[in-house]
Amino acid sequence: MTRLAGLLDKARADLEESPKNALGEERDSRWRGRRIVRVGSAWHLGVLLLTEDAVFATADVLKVVQPDKRGNISEGAQQRAELIRRCLRGGFRVGEIVHVGWEAIDLDEGGGPLKMHDGVPFVQLSSAGRSLPAESYLAEQVATLRQ
Repeated sequence: MTRLAGLLDKARADLEESPKNALGEERDSRWRGRRIVRVGSAWHLGVLLLTEDAVFATADVLKVVQPDKRGNISEGAQQRAELIRRCLRGGFRVGEIVHVGWEAIDLDEGGGPLKMHDGVPFVQLSSAGRSLPAESYLAEQVATLRQ
């Protein structure tokens, strides 16, 4: 996947001055309880997270807000609220965007949303299989992030 590595390096160079989002990881300790701690930062490019030396598949994206005291909310909303509370316990500030549950992608083997078709790298956009050539996908995502 050397062609893909070149495309990712170009994206990194184009994004050098662009803001990044936080990468968080769940931790658990007897004294501090369950929390999400900062383990790095990345540019959010749709289904991909790009760092200076790696690429990850995106999972949960959280905006850290003050916990809501509403009573009757859905189970999904309760789970997201708990993740946000863990972010606050882990030291994230209100207003930060935090990515959790992301998975590293090995460029030599591919995986996650990165696929090869006839020697051309593609980014799979959905579980239904819709994909775009990585070159055009990255160009579009970089342009969007730079705006």
